[in-house]
Amino acid sequence: MTTLFLILVGIVIMLCIWLNNISSRIGIPTLLAFIVLGIFFGNNGLVPLHFQDYDFAKEICTVALIFIMFYGGFGTRWDSAKPIVREATLLASLGVVFTAGLTGLFCHFVLKWGLVESFLLGSMVSSTDAASVFSILRSKKLGLKNNTAQLLEMESGSNDPCSYMLTALMLSVASGTASGIDIAWMLFAQIAFGFAGGIGIAKLASFILERFRIKGDGFDSLFILATAILSYALTDIIGGNGYLSAYIVGIVLGNTDFPGKKTLVNFFDGITGLMQVLIFFLLGLLARPALLHKAILPALAVFGFMLLVARPLTIGSILTPFRKYSFKQQTLISFVGLRGAASIVFAIMAIGNDTLFQNDLFNIVFCIVLISISLQGSLIPWMARRLDMTDADANVMRTFNDYSEGTEMQFGSIAIAPGSKWDGKHVKELGLPRNMLIALVIRDGNRITARGNTLLQAGDKVILVTKAFDDTETFLVERRIKNGSRFDGHKISDFNTDGLILLIKRGEKEIIPHGGTILHEGDILVILKTL
Repeated sequence: MTTLFLILVGIVIMLCIWLNNISSRIGIPTLLAFIVLGIFFGNNGLVPLHFQDYDFAKEICTVALIFIMFYGGFGTRWDSAKPIVREATLLASLGVVFTAGLTGLFCHFVLKWGLVESFLLGSMVSSTDAASVFSILRSKKLGLKNNTAQLLEMESGSNDPCSYMLTALMLSVASGTASGIDIAWMLFAQIAFGFAGGIGIAKLASFILERFRIKGDGFDSLFILATAILSYALTDIIGGNGYLSAYIVGIVLGNTDFPGKKTLVNFFDGITGLMQVLIFFLLGLLARPALLHKAILPALAVFGFMLLVARPLTIGSILTPFRKYSFKQQTLISFVGLRGAASIVFAIMAIGNDTLFQNDLFNIVFCIVLISISLQGSLIPWMARRLDMTDADANVMRTFNDYSEGTEMQFGSIAIAPGSKWDGKHVKELGLPRNMLIALVIRDGNRITARGNTLLQAGDKVILVTKAFDDTETFLVERRIKNGSRFDGHKISDFNTDGLILLIKRGEKEIIPHGGTILHEGDILVILKTL
């Protein structure tokens, strides 16, 4: 049974990778493909898995959302976000409340739903989806005018905690377990403990990263992974908003300088992508296609109202007083309000709450997310061009923490042998290429900062710095010379090798080769190859 399960998991992952490539080519948002895949394996799909455990799904999605929240902060470049932090904060808090309130009023007065159920749905779909926004901005390299990309990124990355708080509040009201005092305390504890827990954990983690060196490859990633989990769990256990805490910890650590941070951004990019796949795949598994026809009309009505009324009114009421956001810019910001993973998690929370609702909230949210990702997500680049909000000179990657302001630099070292051309010469006499610099000279264990008049001597170890070369079509391979090989005992120049031999590993020695270097059995050749 375990083997069959592992085979199925492997097949699903392979299909996800394939769908990711297909969706990018035809312009369909990737997450939509994962929903379709989940439906294919769902209860009424072609390969039914008969999965209907909402409690288990809620726990899985809760964990997944921790990493999504954390990465929303960790990937945010604070220097780029500073100019719009006030507006983004208002959109992520008041904006969520306004959207939830307007949507709730629409459901109550137009769709004739119960008051609590109306505001519960409004709360569940009140936040925008960070992963979808990030994915579209990155994949389309969509540079936007007037800090629009930064504003969209920070709003979508930080508004889920408020939506979660409203959803939890409405679920308490729906179940009849919350009094006025309980509601007031919940709101205070969620915000106060969420902020305090996030700042405290972030400061402690930053102190550890700055004062202690984490040894072992990959253990720094595990440390940040554990920090992300604890930022939610420790805050949640005392009644605070764990998602708010995870976001704050993410944004503090993401903007703290420590070794290997850029690699960690890429690591969490992969983790968050996996969590997104998991949530949307679970959504597809839990969906009941046979009931979608009953949910599609109210979902279309709610989606249309949010797109044309609730979101524009919210954006306009918050951004207009700043007097620097044009109507076109507000229109684009309003249009990019995609619904996604968080709404799904909150809908699963409602299903597992054991409270009976008159409407099929899960399938309605399912349809809203499906329409939002497929329609809005596909049309965002077109809408940006239509509104003349694209900027060819703007680099959208500047808003993310894995962007480097300058060119990546690469260090190398050479040892100066007696009688070499560099022995006894000043640095300024060497005639180095324009893009190469001697940064350091190590002499008898002492480190000397290289200047133009620094005199080089035999025995010095010279540290060179130049621009790094990053090319996915160039790579290194290793080949061992076996017994009886035609290379054994011959010079490198005697053969036309497939690629350039950069290094020879011979026992404990590492040899930089030249044409006259003789190869021996057991040598390991490091060869540069290109596609």
